[in-house]
Amino acid sequence: MTRTVASLFALILSIMLLVSGNAFLMTLLGIRLSLEAIDPATIGRVLVCYSVGFVVGTLYVNRIIERVGHIRAFAAFAALASVTALLYPMALTMVFWALLRALSGFCMAGVLLVIESWFSSRATNANRGALFAVYQIVFFVSVAGGQLIVNVGDPESFKLFSIAAILLSLALVPLSLTRMPAPTIEVVERMSVLTLLRQSTTGIGGALICGVLLGAFYALGPVYATMIGLDLKQTSLFMAIAIVAAMILAWPLGRICDRHDRRRVMLSVSFIGAIAALAAALLGVEYPILLIAAVGAFTGLAAALYPIAVAITNDRMEQHHIVSASATLLLSYGIGSVIGPVVMSELIAIIGPQGLFLGCAGFLLLLAAMTGYYIVTTEDIPIEAQEHFVATMPQSSTALAEMDPRNEDFHVSAEVQAMEEEEETRHQ
Repeated sequence: MTRTVASLFALILSIMLLVSGNAFLMTLLGIRLSLEAIDPATIGRVLVCYSVGFVVGTLYVNRIIERVGHIRAFAAFAALASVTALLYPMALTMVFWALLRALSGFCMAGVLLVIESWFSSRATNANRGALFAVYQIVFFVSVAGGQLIVNVGDPESFKLFSIAAILLSLALVPLSLTRMPAPTIEVVERMSVLTLLRQSTTGIGGALICGVLLGAFYALGPVYATMIGLDLKQTSLFMAIAIVAAMILAWPLGRICDRHDRRRVMLSVSFIGAIAALAAALLGVEYPILLIAAVGAFTGLAAALYPIAVAITNDRMEQHHIVSASATLLLSYGIGSVIGPVVMSELIAIIGPQGLFLGCAGFLLLLAAMTGYYIVTTEDIPIEAQEHFVATMPQSSTALAEMDPRNEDFHVSAEVQAMEEEEETRHQ
């Protein structure tokens, strides 16, 4: 396993540079637009274009990769992402920035598919779970670390945008020099939303509302922080702590999900998350410590909704349908991430900064009500029949769903089969 991770060092380094640069840029844009006194509703419509581009990218970037190859496609997507970072400060017009956000989202969908396909290609049935965990830890740490880069300069200057471009450009170097053979991208057909909705309404609902909440928070969290008077350092810490909380809460919630009915866990997570969001909205401005605690609880619980939704869905799927169902859940999350920033930005414009968390609380209560209804009207899956819970993140491509350790029956390449046989021979 150690040798496998070491062989992926170039990929891990590229991931860290890309994800930290992209996360940093997302926070920087929210702060910059707030400092320019742009209307919150307009900010939401501009920043949501990233999610629109990402969703479109997940549907079409595989065609580009198949046509030109992994490394060339990665170089093109990363270079375009770097160029967009440099273009933002050249013209502060909302239409221009909206187009740049859409292009950034499309490019990130492409680079993540390339990287995650490479990771997935190295997964065997013996190391699949460990590689899956390594990838997610690297991703979350990079997102959290990216928030802190905002402190190194003035958001109104060109410097920070240049740093974002440098990080995105540097991500090209490790992957471009790798000697690993390019993987084959598996064509994963999505199960239709209506089909999945009939089999797991709570799964679809959980993934959709998780997208609403996280899409709104990642886009508008820096706007909220600026509006309530947090300075640059405080804003970066505010965002970083919230993201770390999502990573920390994943383990205990996973333990709970393996011991209790998952729909009831989703009901509890939704209700407690709503309370945390209400606390942040109503008391957070006056009590900064309470704000940090409430937002940490909210983001941690909101992020947990997606893996719980995946687990609920997988418990109701035949093994050979799990990957296609996961692809549909990712699409549902993406649709939610488009809805969230638009709705919450309108609420901020009408109510004020607390509108962000009041709106999130409303969506969580809606999910709780829906989940409660289906608990009452449909049969539970026996706990002993549930699949083992795996913490998964939604900010990814279908390739990561293939690497999920619950998908051991998914196609394994000849090279990977040889790796498995070598491992078994060495341990005999």
